[in-house]
Parts: sequence; C-alpha cells; structure tokens
Amino acid sequence: MTYGVPSPGGSASGLLRAFLYADPAAHSLSPAMHRAAFAAAGLQGEYQALRVPVAELPAALEQLRLPGVLGANLSLPHKEAALAHLDDLSEAARAIGAVNTVIHREGRLTGENTDAPGLLAALAEAGAAGGGQAVVLGAGGAARAAVWALRSQGRAVWVLNRTRQKAEALTRDLGGQAASPGGVPWGAVTLLVNASSAGLSDPTSTPLPGFDFTALAPGALVYDMVYQPRETRLLREARAAGVRAENGLGMLAHQARLAFLAWTGVPVPVGVFLGALEARP
Repeated sequence: MTYGVPSPGGSASGLLRAFLYADPAAHSLSPAMHRAAFAAAGLQGEYQALRVPVAELPAALEQLRLPGVLGANLSLPHKEAALAHLDDLSEAARAIGAVNTVIHREGRLTGENTDAPGLLAALAEAGAAGGGQAVVLGAGGAARAAVWALRSQGRAVWVLNRTRQKAEALTRDLGGQAASPGGVPWGAVTLLVNASSAGLSDPTSTPLPGFDFTALAPGALVYDMVYQPRETRLLREARAAGVRAENGLGMLAHQARLAFLAWTGVPVPVGVFLGALEARP
C-alpha cells in the first residue's frame, strides 16, 4: 500500500508534502491547521491525515524519505512504535520514549516530540504554569510526554491508568508515582491532565467515572488532551462542579506550530493554527 507521497522522482511542481499517520485518522483537525500554515508561510504545500494500521507503519515511514516530503505527525497508536524505525531521535524524544513528529532531511528521518512543549505552552496560557501536584491519566505516548513535561516544571506527578503495570513502567522511566484513584492526595492536586483516549469521538465516556471534582485543590485546572468532541464528559462534569476545564485545542495548535517550524524553518504564529481550528465546526 502507498500513502499518497510523491514518486521517487519527486514533484515537478515543487509541492511540499506532510502527513498525519494515525489509526483512526478521520477525526483529525491537523490538515486544516497545516494547510493554513502553508498559506501563511507562502509555501506550496499539502498535508493529509492518513489511516495507517500498526502493521503498515514501517512501510509508511519509509515513504517519508522520498523527495518533496517534509515528514509526518504521529498519533495513536504510533508514538512509541515509531522509535525503532527512525534514524535519529531528539534529546526530548529519546528521554520521553515517544515521537509525535518525524522530520525528513536528505533521506534521514529524525523523531521529535512537540507534544511536551505544546502542552506546557497551552497550560501557561490557561494559567497553570508549574508548581503543585498533578495527575496524568493514561500511560501511552501522550501520557509520557505529559509526565516528562510536568516533571520538568518540578511538579509531583501521579499516573493513573487502567493497566497499573503500564503506569508503573512509565514512572520507572520518567519518574512520578503510579497510583489508583484512592491513592492520590486529591486535595493537593492543582492539575489533572487526561492523556488517554477516553472521550475521543465519544462524549459519553470518561476516564474518571463518578469522580468528585470538588476534591481537587482550589483553583485546580482539568486539561483534556482530547479535542474531538470539544466538550467531553470529563470537561462537562468538571465545569458542573465549578472547576476550571480546558480541551486540547491549545496544545494541538502549539505542537503543530513547532512541527511546522521543524519541517520548514518558518515560524508561523500560533494564531494561524488556532484560527484554522476555530473555523472548524
């Protein structure tokens, strides 16, 4: 199977190409953002979101080496699996153990993680820039980026996951403490981050069924990396309890800005990416 990249001879039109590899991929808002960024940068470029099953990821990554291809973003379930198929890793990607951006340079593929700085930028805009204790829900690639980012701020981090062993493996690698909901000192938690897929495309599901959000520290923020739907059950229930809550659109825009900069060298303002998101239904 091919993934819509140029032929080995390159593109006579000079069209630049970038992709999202994910499974599923149809919900992605990344194409709208990056197409707006190409236009703002004055570049002739195209971005496609492609469904790539796990078994096809190695072949899909190989096609990023072709002329005219800038690279790709990676989402579920590829952020950790891609590591073994890349030539180089950035310091952050290596430390986190997950890649969300692949950069193509002269036939070589470098893995980068823009999720971590993207999350920190979004949290800063939401008034949650460092300090206190945090809970991260999930133990996949997005959760690894979140734990690494929050630990870099000096936060104490608790990790909750349906499979306790995965949470323990994550914290062995990156620090923090694996826990069950009953083992978290909720009254000291100023930030709750959902880095799981719970709620993705399903507004009735939640990673914390029956949770009492008033147990969080005063002024706490609930940040859901899920952005589709824009209001998940987690967010609705947090807001109903009077707790501040934000969806993942800010993080999505910031990580996209950093990926586009890595591919093209052009610093497109984050407002371009946010504007593309706001124009979507």
